[in-house]
This record gives sequence, structure tokens and C-alpha cells, in this order.
Amino acid sequence: MNNEFDLIARYFTRQAPPGYLGVGDDCAMFQVEPGHHLATSTDLLIEGRHFFPDVDPWSLGHKALAVNISDLAAMGARPLACLLSVSLPRVDEGWLAAFSDGFYSLAERAQCPLVGGDTTRSIAGIVINVTVMGQVRPEQALLRSGARAGDDIWVTGTLGAADVALRLLQGRLPPDDTLLAATRPALERPEPPWQFAQMLAGVAHAALDISDGLLQDLGHILQASACGADLDYNALPLHPALQGRGDAFVPSAVLAGGDVYQLCFTASQDRRSRIQALAHSAACPVTRIGRIVAEPGLRVQGADGAPMVLDSAGFDHFS
Repeated sequence: MNNEFDLIARYFTRQAPPGYLGVGDDCAMFQVEPGHHLATSTDLLIEGRHFFPDVDPWSLGHKALAVNISDLAAMGARPLACLLSVSLPRVDEGWLAAFSDGFYSLAERAQCPLVGGDTTRSIAGIVINVTVMGQVRPEQALLRSGARAGDDIWVTGTLGAADVALRLLQGRLPPDDTLLAATRPALERPEPPWQFAQMLAGVAHAALDISDGLLQDLGHILQASACGADLDYNALPLHPALQGRGDAFVPSAVLAGGDVYQLCFTASQDRRSRIQALAHSAACPVTRIGRIVAEPGLRVQGADGAPMVLDSAGFDHFS
């Protein structure tokens, strides 16, 4: 029998850590450490909008949680627990087994146990909603409004791959199996730097995760902090598959491409050695890409040394 409660018991009920009341009651319960605030975020993934119908379900389970873990990372928060709600048009045992394994694989690594949620039948297509909860000391939280003139601007990981993979899958670029194989993991299995992000709490001034494109997301920091930024395109950490390519789509993918789920953060120049040491200990690549300035606006020096004409329009659900 495959009723709602059978599905929850079979695929979404695993032992909660000590001190947690997880799946099985009307509410989950867990404790936030003294001196910390609860940080929470939620994301909705809709078939045909956020993922392709034929996407690997293990990867989808991983990404459904990863995009939310990325939000906690942007605040410097340590993951505590998550909730998962899934709406399905039909029961597919193989799909559910792979999806839940992918979800739990990241949940266990990030120490973000699944403690509740909901399942229901959809009219058409799969809909996934994840809510994450974490904790951070309020005086150390990485807010968008914390950037200061003179700060370095940093990013973790690399840029551009997810956007290129999406364009290839959508047929907006000529078919290239080699390029797709190299870039597709960045789109379908992002790895937000949650461990390094926790180390940045109290070290960096401002941060956010790059979900809608570097220029658009950095623009949110600039707006909230009432400042500007100068970036060096030559300093940007391009994904290895994009390095050395002269294709016209590369700058757009790097500067405006979404689905990155890496951090963009600012910190004072005297923290450079500290940040490099923390990044090394967390095995997290970091790159200094520019600086915060008092003059409003966002400027990028191009590969040829001349100012770039920017189209900072990243992803927008209603554009």
C-alpha cells in the first residue's frame, strides 16, 4: 500500500540525532544554543521551472537541500534541521528512493537532519519545498548591509559553469557533449561552502549566496550597504571548462549566470591572511575579485583593461 503515511515512513523517516524530536509528532523540536539566534530560509523548486522532468532524482534530492544550505551559509549560520514537503503526481518507488538518498546524503554531511514535512498529490508535475533552520550569534551574522568602503570582495568556488550547462540543456548553445559533461555537475549538484561560511562569522563584514548571478547578487549588498564596487574581470575564478575559451557567452555566464550557490563576501583588507588560512583549513577555494568603494555603482574592468558595458540582469522569476 502506498498512502501518504507509508511514503513518509519508507522514504523520509530516519533516526533523528539525540536531543531532537523528529518525524512522528505534529511538530519537531530541537534546542538553539544560548546566545544564538535562529536563522531560517525556504526555497520552492517546481518541475519545468527549476529542474527538468528527466533530471537524475538523486541529484535533485541533493540540490533541493543544497540551495537552502547555501542561504544559511550566506549568514554564517550553522545548520540545525530542515523540513521537506513534496507534491507528486504519482508514486514512483525508484524515483523516491533515489531522491531521498540524495537528500539524506547532504543532510548527513551538513549535519542538517530532516525533522518533518509533508507529502501530497499534485495535479501535474513535481513540487518540492525545503525549509532550513540554523543558528548564529546575532553579532556575528553576515548581513548584506555590513559592507564598508575599503573592503575586499571575495568569492568562493568558481563561476559560470551552471549557466553554461543550463544553456546547453535548453538548446541555447550549439550541442557540445564535452562541455556539458564538464559543467553539468555544477548545475545539478552544487556544493555550497557551509563549513567555511561558519568560520567567516565574525571575520567577514557582509555576505550572500550567488543564486541569481554575481552582478545582481553583489548589487544587493551594495544597495543594502549604500556603497559601490570595482571588480576586475581577470581576477574572477572561471570554472576550468571555461578558462581559455573566447566564446562570446562566457563573460555573461560568469557575471550574470545563476545557480552558483557559492558565497560572495566582503572583509577588511587586514583579514586577508586570516581568510586564506580559514579557506585552506576548510579546503574551500577563495578568490579576491575587487573592492568596495564609497562611490555608488558597480564597475568591472574588462580582460583588456577597459571598462565593461554591463548587463547585470540575473535571474528573475517574473521578468
